[in-house]
Amino acid sequence: MRAEIEPFHAIAISRLAHQLKMEGASIIHMEFGQPSTGAPSKAIAKAHEILDAEAMGYWESPLLRQRIAERYQTLYGVTVEPERIVLTCGASPALVLALSSVFTPGDRIALARPGYVAYRNSLKALHLEPVEIACGPEDRFQLTARHLADLEPAPAGVIVASPANPTGTIIEPEELEKIAQVCRERGIRIISDEIYHGLSYTGRTPSMLEFAPDALIVNSFSKYFSMAGWRLGWLLTPKGEDLERARAYVGNLFLTAPSLSQHAGLAAMDCIDELEAHIDVYRANRQRMLDALPALGLQQIAPPDGAFYIWANIGHLTDDSLGFCQQLLKDTGVATAPGVDFDPVEGKHFIRFSFAVSTAEVEEALRRITPWFANLSAPPLGELSQSD
Repeated sequence: MRAEIEPFHAIAISRLAHQLKMEGASIIHMEFGQPSTGAPSKAIAKAHEILDAEAMGYWESPLLRQRIAERYQTLYGVTVEPERIVLTCGASPALVLALSSVFTPGDRIALARPGYVAYRNSLKALHLEPVEIACGPEDRFQLTARHLADLEPAPAGVIVASPANPTGTIIEPEELEKIAQVCRERGIRIISDEIYHGLSYTGRTPSMLEFAPDALIVNSFSKYFSMAGWRLGWLLTPKGEDLERARAYVGNLFLTAPSLSQHAGLAAMDCIDELEAHIDVYRANRQRMLDALPALGLQQIAPPDGAFYIWANIGHLTDDSLGFCQQLLKDTGVATAPGVDFDPVEGKHFIRFSFAVSTAEVEEALRRITPWFANLSAPPLGELSQSD
């Protein structure tokens, strides 16, 4: 049976943005969760060196796996054997690899709503059943142990994301520990998407691995390391059957991650000062938007603890977030993501801004959208005359 999945509407928004740019419009891209900065300088230099010296081929770098393993020890105090790390062509294949190698078609997998669009659609494509749990402001738009304890029957698995997309919210360590405990008690396998680790503005971000050693961890070089276009990620799996199946699947479905990207990724891990400077820019952008958006009437905003997103309620203005984003783009040149990508139920009332752009672009975007929102919020002339 063929799986039917919904389109990723932000891609359509981006396509329209590029079309408008070709027609001469000035566009500010806040629709995708990708850094506007390029790869670190040492990574680029290493890529040039390799291109001049090697033909390359199918390959998995043992040195890169070793450095990634060392990062888990440094950041989380968790010992990881390098052989548990499977290098992939970005986090998306790592997610597909985790889902396909651990679960059986028909299995029920819990996830938060709102959540990253590809979670729901990847589950459907693999003939797994998404069990979306509504997570509102009372839960900081995040899954809790209570949600998982109340699910009947217990799902086969759960996807946890902290920091989350589209909200940026981070699950506190105490809650992560409770989630891990409920999953142990109920036999629920955990997939933890930690692609936004390193992008935190409120303190340390714990790894699920600290509380659930058998969790499958998805991560990549796309966000913190600013290498989205290099398509390099990894899946960390427990030893034993999980690891054996993951390696069998990756070899047949994806072969290896790009050799050039592996060389560059290894060099990027020596560029922490440069990468932390990006975080300073994101932090300033975040604060500028949090200061400005309430004056535009966007009073209800999810707590952007990490990542680089603002998830804002526009329900007082529209019940068509896709049309809203299209019109905003056409009128102002500011591209944003419609909430329906992330929440098929309540997403019609939400919009997502990415602030992973330059501070100058954030300032210009706010300059453009401020009068636009003011015009939307202004009462019609007839209402003004009646109130006089």
